[in-house]
Amino acid sequence: MKTNTVLSDLKEKEKLARRDIIIAAAEKEFTTKPFPKVTMRDIAKRAGVSPALIYRHFPDQQSLFAEAFMRGISGIFDKIFVTIDRSSDGAIEQVIADFIEYFTRNDQYFQMMMNFFLGGSVDPTLFEKLTRIEREILGHFDLIFIKMNAEGNVRRHSHTLFAALTGIVATFRNHPEKNMEQVLMHRQRIAQNLSSLLRKISTSPPAVQS
Repeated sequence: MKTNTVLSDLKEKEKLARRDIIIAAAEKEFTTKPFPKVTMRDIAKRAGVSPALIYRHFPDQQSLFAEAFMRGISGIFDKIFVTIDRSSDGAIEQVIADFIEYFTRNDQYFQMMMNFFLGGSVDPTLFEKLTRIEREILGHFDLIFIKMNAEGNVRRHSHTLFAALTGIVATFRNHPEKNMEQVLMHRQRIAQNLSSLLRKISTSPPAVQS
């Protein structure tokens, strides 16, 4: 009985390891090609497995994209959400800084997002999954502006913030004379300007964080 349990555990670990290899290969494919041009065969070749094996883990390309993308961004947004929830004033400066740093140091997820958005029509199921992620992000961004006592349309402010952050990360992406740290420094300077501008729509001064 114990031997069967050990074998079952080993098989499960092997299954999870193969799944991780497939997801890692998918991330690389989705960052180098527009979303509609990535095939399961491409991913299988990069992962060193058969397409049939991939289908045992993921029913289609859409599901694999969603898994790879959501796994990649979950950590940073969990961190951002905790920062917002624990703050008294929305902590917009910290949220913006964390967003910029993460997507600068983990550019593959930004590329995935852009390739997906620019790649044309997608399956409605995947679109709904990504829309749920967007709604969760915007909901927490709403909380920033609520805590700031911001004037005007809160959801519009949240959309503006998300669009501005995406634009900042796109800045100096392929600059031949700047390394990652220099690019990050430049983006964070722009981010500081963004924070200052958004603070101006607040009807009360920022709280002092303890």
